[in-house]
Amino acid sequence: MAPDTIADPETDASATYAVEPSTARRLTSRVVCAPRPQWRTMTSPMTGAPIASLPLSTPADVAVAVCAARAAQRGWARTPLEVRSAIMLRLHDLVLERQVEILDLVQLEAGKARAHAFEEVADTAICARHYARSAAAYLRPQRHAGAFPLLSQSVELLHPKGVVGVISPWNYPFSLAITDLIPALLAGNAVVLRPDLQTALTALKGVELLAEAGLPEGVLQVVLGDGESVGQAVVETTDYVCYTGSTATGRLVAQAAAKRLVGVSLELGGKNSLYVRADANLGKAVAGAVRSAFASAGQLCMHTERLILHEQIADEFLERFVVAVRAMRLGPELAYGIDMGSLLSPGQLERTVAHVEDARSKGACVLVGGRARPDLGPYFYEPTVLAGVTAAMDCRDEETFGPVVSVYRVASDDEAVRLANDSDYGLNASIFTRDVRRGRAIARRIRAGTVNINDGYAAAWASTAAPMGGMKDSGLGRRHGAEGIRKYTESQNVTAQHLVGFAPALGLSDEQWTRGLTLALVAMRKLGRS
Repeated sequence: MAPDTIADPETDASATYAVEPSTARRLTSRVVCAPRPQWRTMTSPMTGAPIASLPLSTPADVAVAVCAARAAQRGWARTPLEVRSAIMLRLHDLVLERQVEILDLVQLEAGKARAHAFEEVADTAICARHYARSAAAYLRPQRHAGAFPLLSQSVELLHPKGVVGVISPWNYPFSLAITDLIPALLAGNAVVLRPDLQTALTALKGVELLAEAGLPEGVLQVVLGDGESVGQAVVETTDYVCYTGSTATGRLVAQAAAKRLVGVSLELGGKNSLYVRADANLGKAVAGAVRSAFASAGQLCMHTERLILHEQIADEFLERFVVAVRAMRLGPELAYGIDMGSLLSPGQLERTVAHVEDARSKGACVLVGGRARPDLGPYFYEPTVLAGVTAAMDCRDEETFGPVVSVYRVASDDEAVRLANDSDYGLNASIFTRDVRRGRAIARRIRAGTVNINDGYAAAWASTAAPMGGMKDSGLGRRHGAEGIRKYTESQNVTAQHLVGFAPALGLSDEQWTRGLTLALVAMRKLGRS
């Protein structure tokens, strides 16, 4: 990948880019930066060729972006919710209509297969439609029981936080940049978005579509730059932070926000298990495991890294699974028909190789895969299945974030649950079984924010009315559902008291008042009042 910092892309007349320079200029014109910024040329993981040159923001530019967003937010918050929702429904339509350009950008910048890139298109459309249709119900004032029945009338109001900072990752560059800011905008906030540099054009395409859908000028600001400077400035200046990325960086984001008493939501790493019960449909389980382990070349926080097999079906499952993995088609084509694309960067390739070689050197068996494929592109690595992994091996407990899955055999559901929970992470899990009722009972015992039954990850992720997020070291807060939009608001309790107040009245003494109140409290307890 090795990006180069240059003075100005227009000075290099000999440069050729994977993205048309006119397209890149149009998209990057939305970046808040100095009139004469530094530029960085990014390269495609597919081929190593240059994609485009990007203007870099500075912490001072972040301050400008936040100030502009704050000024625009006041008018945006007064915009009727039905108007804001209509913009998101138009975004839904535009994302589906313009998907070819989106898919090309996702593949060029992130390196994934086209079918996996389409997941981002579908996810963004689903999220836009859901919140456009449901925001009114999620945000409407709610009445609550007051201290005294009928006499105390409480209403909960939700107000926007103000300016929300969204720091989005490279692995799902369209979906995670856009779907996290959709509910923030619908709740009446302005947003400052800092997408990962490697996949910035993809995120900027989403920003362009939002503008075309009718989002007012200034409500959404974009800054580009490294996490240590520009990302940190976003954390230090916005009113709420939504971060997706590594657990190590997530801790730093949380610490910085805590110093300012600013809220955060964090979706972090995972070491996710997929359990195949003895009664599972093995055909469906094999197909599901292939997809869950190797979607986006394993660069998916929810993907499977531990494959737990009941010993009664382990041999037959593995025989089918290895054949299916060996048959996967790898390649850099910008077309459907490829099963897995590339890793993103030298760092991702190095970590994947290190985990596999560490396991191999300590006695693990490579059932399939286990080698880089430079003939296909600089960062391609074969989908890999390991057996005999022990606690002494790095890949047993550390997140690989690559196309590597380790196989474990168990004799019971209880043993499977213990292994799934034997991790510092708790993001996602999967259970394949013909007995859905039993699957739900097992799921309740797994410490993970989402559990899929008879699917690897998409079923829970795409159910946007339900919450999604991590337990333990996998994060704080939730995206999707009610919490996914209410987290971007401040709740306010407005209570009106009628007739009798909370002090002696009608000439009663303190003693008479407290005696009467005691009798009232006893009566409410007997009547079942909350």
